[in-house]
Amino acid sequence: MTLKKVNPDLQKERATCTFNVEELTNILDTGVEYTTERRALEDLVFSVKELKDDIPEEFMSHKQKYENAIRKAVLLHKVLNSGNSIENFYERKDKSGFRRTIGSAIFKDGSPFMLHSAMFIPTLLGQADEEQKKVWYTRAKNMEIIGTYAQTELGHGTFIRGLETEATYDEQTEEFILHSPTLTSYKWWPGGLGQTSNYCIVMAQLKIKGKSYGMQPFIVQIRDEENHMPMPGVKVGEIGAKLGFNTVNNGYLGFDNVRIPRRNMLMKNSQVLKDGTFKSAPNSKLAYGTMVMVRVTIVNTTAGCLSRAVTIAMRYSAVRHQSQLKANEPEPQILDYVTQQHKLFIGIATSYAYTFSSYWLWDLYSKYIQEMGDGNYERLPELHALACVMKVISSSDCTALIEKCRLSCGGHGFMLSSNLPQIYGLSTATCTYEGENTVLLLQTARSLVKAWNDASKGGKLRPTMAYLADPSPAAEWDTSLDGIIKAFQKVSVGKLSSSVSSLTQYAASGMSPEEAWNKASVQLIAAAEAFGRAVVLSVFKSEVEKYVETASQGVRSVLFDLVELYFTHMVLDKMGDLLLYTKLTGKDVHLLQRKYEDLLEKIRPNAIGLVDAFDYRDEVLNSALGAYDGMAYERLMAEAAKSPLNAEPVNGTYHKYLKPLMKGKL
Repeated sequence: MTLKKVNPDLQKERATCTFNVEELTNILDTGVEYTTERRALEDLVFSVKELKDDIPEEFMSHKQKYENAIRKAVLLHKVLNSGNSIENFYERKDKSGFRRTIGSAIFKDGSPFMLHSAMFIPTLLGQADEEQKKVWYTRAKNMEIIGTYAQTELGHGTFIRGLETEATYDEQTEEFILHSPTLTSYKWWPGGLGQTSNYCIVMAQLKIKGKSYGMQPFIVQIRDEENHMPMPGVKVGEIGAKLGFNTVNNGYLGFDNVRIPRRNMLMKNSQVLKDGTFKSAPNSKLAYGTMVMVRVTIVNTTAGCLSRAVTIAMRYSAVRHQSQLKANEPEPQILDYVTQQHKLFIGIATSYAYTFSSYWLWDLYSKYIQEMGDGNYERLPELHALACVMKVISSSDCTALIEKCRLSCGGHGFMLSSNLPQIYGLSTATCTYEGENTVLLLQTARSLVKAWNDASKGGKLRPTMAYLADPSPAAEWDTSLDGIIKAFQKVSVGKLSSSVSSLTQYAASGMSPEEAWNKASVQLIAAAEAFGRAVVLSVFKSEVEKYVETASQGVRSVLFDLVELYFTHMVLDKMGDLLLYTKLTGKDVHLLQRKYEDLLEKIRPNAIGLVDAFDYRDEVLNSALGAYDGMAYERLMAEAAKSPLNAEPVNGTYHKYLKPLMKGKL
């Protein structure tokens, strides 16, 4: 559907913008050259008619959705690799790949190749030795084989040590025997596992001569390369329909004493020699490197989901008119209502906060990878704690705000053609995959308790935790950005101190360390979250300062308006904690509320510009409500016309069921 007309309300909103939208887009892309590159790639892909669905996938059956997604995934791969149009995506080290949103345009509900590129190939790069890379990585990169990554099982997820799949070494044949001893040991969830992949990296308990050596990664052929039938002893299939990701082809996998060669264990970090000798990795956590990487990228993924949702909701709010603010006057845009601004502007600010935070976290991860290559693992515990907590708060915050975006669109937000329900489904899944959020908070809490104990003994803490060693009481309330950061650090210190005190008291009462930890776990996850909040506030401010060093005054001003809004909203949202652990007063809260309302008013003229700067093409948003032209009602009607139920004036069920009912002839 092509509409040249642009809704006058949106034209008016864009005319009020006080900054250069293109300049902000370049900042989000981390460089003008990356904006140009991204758009060229989009032009190439979106020009291919066969990648567009004539019938929206929400009208397809589950089977049809998958088959259509496979068709498009293969075609997309061909397009992306035609004429050497793009460089090797998998080995790229910069952050510009975060802004590639082509997949969202082609697959509303995810690509069946998602795990191949997001986990199978990165795991080969990170955990295969050089000889194995020559064999497996080369084939995977060229799509000669299609892989996935299987860790989670039917009975165990985040508790890695509890996984039951076994890999027993047979030194007589130099093979590993993979076996699923119970129903709960079946792998469950990997994308592409159902019918798409023919290879899989399997995390399994290594056993040699009756002794267990923990979880190790193995590459296993699960389907024949010629006829795609399951290999002998392999039980594989798809797990069924879900809230989201219904074209990702999530599957299950079981093994009945399946033998694989010794060299199918990925051996960059740990090795098993021919005689069964086990050589352990220099750090036991290295086998989980892929998980850390994915948690880092999830921060950006959730920010991207939120930025798409808030773009849709903002544009719709600009063209939707409702009720009356003043008698005898036209119905205003719902964006004029401060309650609507309150719902949505924090969504804009939060998407920017986590976008910039994800860039910072990726830089930290990249430094770690470089240091790890030199045998330095000192940064790993801090990176693990940060990746855990930032994955948690980004996924929970963004998912809640996406739902708020949907609700802010009223009934039309309930339509699948708005794409808001699908975006919510993709985002809420991040709260559980790659580590369930509560479990990850407890992992961060362990790092914090260790840091607290180290600080009490005069030990040196990593940079993001250094403030934990400051025992000074909270200063007078300071509403500046730095003052608010320090206030949230005091909340973090206070909650962690209370948690450690409780642990000590429970242990003194006779509880085991495990019982004491469980008893205090609610306090511990609160302490971990408080740490994450302090980090994100600090990072959002520092990253904006870094990225706008050479920016125009207009862009600098509007970004710091967002930072101010985010900080002020966080104070009001976490008021109880701040009243408890800092010198925030009721008078301060009143002044902050006024400041918050003034910031909403200040941002109002730039609100549409701020979401336009994300530079999402209509194909990427996939939304009748959120198109750039703002013709929401025309697009809603056009989408309704695509329903197969509208293909005929009278549905066959009328003559078969309805007419006999109404004529009394049942």
